Amino acid sequence: MTPHRNIGFVAAAATLLAAAPLSAIFERWTWLVQAAIVVSVVAGAAALSRLGRAPLWGQLLAMLGGLTLGLTWVFPGGTEVFAFVPTPATFVHFGDLLSSSLEDMRTYGVEVPDVDSLLFLAVLGIGGVAVVVDVLAVGLRRPALAGLPMLAIYSVPVAVYVDSVPATPFVVGAAGYLWLLVTDNVDRVRRFGRRFTGEGRDVDVWEASPLAAAGRRLAAVGVAVAVAVPLAVPGMTGGLMDTLGAGNGEGNGRPGQGGNPGRVDLFAALSGQLNQSERFDLVKVTTNEPNPFYLRLGVVDDLRPNGFQARVPTGRAVTRGLPDPGERAPRGVEQQRYRATVEVTKNLNMPLMPVYAEPVDTDGLSNYWLYDPNQQVVFSNRENARGKRYSFDYVRSTFSPSALRAAPSLPSDSRIMTLQTARPSVPAVERLVKQLVDGKRTDYDKVRAVYDYFSAENGFTYALSTRNGSSGDDITDFLATKVGYCQQYAAAMAWLVREAGVPARVAVGFTNGSNVDGGTYVLTNQNLHAWTEVYFGGIGWVPFDATPAASIPGAVRSSWAPDTNAPEEITPAPGSSAAPGGVDPSAGPNEPDRLDKDADQGLTLGESGPTRRAPLWPWWLAGALVLLALLALPALRRSALRRRRRVRATVPAATAVTVPGQRGETREVVVGVDAEAARADAHAVWDELLDTLVDFHVPVDVTETPRSTAERLAREALAGDAGAATGVRLLGRAEERARYARAPLTGAELQPALRTVRGALAAGASRRTRLLAAVLPPSVLIRWRTALAERSARLVTTTGQVRQRLLRWNPRRLLAR
Repeated sequence: MTPHRNIGFVAAAATLLAAAPLSAIFERWTWLVQAAIVVSVVAGAAALSRLGRAPLWGQLLAMLGGLTLGLTWVFPGGTEVFAFVPTPATFVHFGDLLSSSLEDMRTYGVEVPDVDSLLFLAVLGIGGVAVVVDVLAVGLRRPALAGLPMLAIYSVPVAVYVDSVPATPFVVGAAGYLWLLVTDNVDRVRRFGRRFTGEGRDVDVWEASPLAAAGRRLAAVGVAVAVAVPLAVPGMTGGLMDTLGAGNGEGNGRPGQGGNPGRVDLFAALSGQLNQSERFDLVKVTTNEPNPFYLRLGVVDDLRPNGFQARVPTGRAVTRGLPDPGERAPRGVEQQRYRATVEVTKNLNMPLMPVYAEPVDTDGLSNYWLYDPNQQVVFSNRENARGKRYSFDYVRSTFSPSALRAAPSLPSDSRIMTLQTARPSVPAVERLVKQLVDGKRTDYDKVRAVYDYFSAENGFTYALSTRNGSSGDDITDFLATKVGYCQQYAAAMAWLVREAGVPARVAVGFTNGSNVDGGTYVLTNQNLHAWTEVYFGGIGWVPFDATPAASIPGAVRSSWAPDTNAPEEITPAPGSSAAPGGVDPSAGPNEPDRLDKDADQGLTLGESGPTRRAPLWPWWLAGALVLLALLALPALRRSALRRRRRVRATVPAATAVTVPGQRGETREVVVGVDAEAARADAHAVWDELLDTLVDFHVPVDVTETPRSTAERLAREALAGDAGAATGVRLLGRAEERARYARAPLTGAELQPALRTVRGALAAGASRRTRLLAAVLPPSVLIRWRTALAERSARLVTTTGQVRQRLLRWNPRRLLAR
């Protein structure tokens, strides 16, 4: 029974590994700890039942009992006996958790917090799968079928996670399933006694069989393919290859491609849309408010060293009702209730729904759409806004400067203060803010000091093509160059306000634009906008738009945040969306105040990307030079070999030299040549001839003697050239003497003969062959290919030898001994 118990514990561990994809939908790992406890109890109950030799139905009952005890211990209802024995009230508690989980699934978005109802549902599902896997793998000995309930766990995050589930949890779950299969197969094979290889050799206990090794390789390749194919095929992913979600700060021309709202790069969408040369409609909104503020889309409030990021929103379904701020209107804040109808075109493909701030009721949205009261956004984890039509009531709040000035500061330990004032340390910002808020005692006065700083009087201008700064920090660059568009202004003001100790964030949405027909506004991609929202104690979030109003069609200013560039404050007439300062609302993006809008996408505060795209021609030129250098390598190598093999034009023969004797007599001394040098010269010339034959595609037979090769060439390739035929015979005779004779051939002009033969071979070859012989000589390429094959063979041999040595210390071998 020991093997069965081992498989049972492996089945439990494989079930926990298969549940790894659930980490994509929970914020913390509480679910895993609880699931591990319950699955361990189930596995222990199964092992005890098998120890008592219970039948399969008895094992099933024991596991169900263990599942009940584990759930009672982890999710107590307060009426249990000995803390883990359930009572009827315990099952009522379980029913309440299940009913609550159905509602909470519509309430919370990915990633969900530790809610008891959702944790109970997840642990119950994992425990049930553990029971089924144990029955299939141990009771019925069908471990392959156990992959189906494991796959059911994986389908949960796939169903609720709009973006692609990360690949790592899938690999972990696949490894657990493969572990279960391997354990079962090892147990089956061991029942047959000794193992042996295909050649009949016995396989030691410590040694893995070739079939098992092949199975492991196939399993690894299968998992790798299962992970790689969805990444490579765009149609098989739900957002993993989405350009907008990558967060590169540039955008892709469409404001979103669906997916998790926390993964939408709103700054990328904003930058990409404002730099589109084509204008297309995104939203059509009709409201009974005479002069509405901006239509909100999302919030970017997580300030990190690399810039502002969007947090993942959480909330409850809009069908369950929305908070009504009118019931708790702060003192000094005027609130009016209006109604709006929104039609989203097919060009806006985002899991965020455009609404005005503080919606109180919706009509036309399903319970898949949730509302986050903190971010004041409507979002979904399953749908997107494309093609939706809906209506909603909202409250428009107007604030007086006196009410904001009287607002108390938040305590330093409050959650909003902690989250919305966090910022990296930038010395230039700290010095600037300290100078701006010096002597300011209220939060509103500090915010106004920062807000008033972004004015034309201080040198700030609007331009989509931002300039490069001298500092490595983007916010420092922007504050130094003082040139940017709404993204830079909104993010910079939020950063400075946070530095002043006041909570702030960046909101993204639409201005009212210039295409107005009564109470209907047609908003395009060029109406996308970003502004700052500041939190005041007892009041809430208040909008401030620091971007120059004259550059934004449909910009709205207020008494608490007036146009700093206007000579005097002008109150707009009802129904108009003109910016103060006499700005004509019909001024479109092609008017003179927007002529600086070029294709440059500007910079993103806090990101390290360049602000101006560098020219590409140096890279193309460098690439072309590198390619030419690579193509020239074979020709350079061939030339180097030819120079190395170059020999003397004539190898001198033996000569007699007269030298004086002892008594005035003279005698002749025969001076011979260096035999080894003569042989080396003959071999070098012959090697050059063989390489020349290969370059000009003349067959070379390595079994022939040099004389046979020379005669064949003289008879076939050089039949029409007597001088070349004589020369090749001379080269053959010199090589033959160098190989086999006691004395090598001397006094022959080998180099001129070689040049004659090469010229004759070139004359008889085609133009293409001559070109390839000069640029890509086949002799060099063949030599490189042969050398590579030899090195690869040596590497394989060395690896095998190292592996054989390491096998001596294999733990399985040592244990077997």
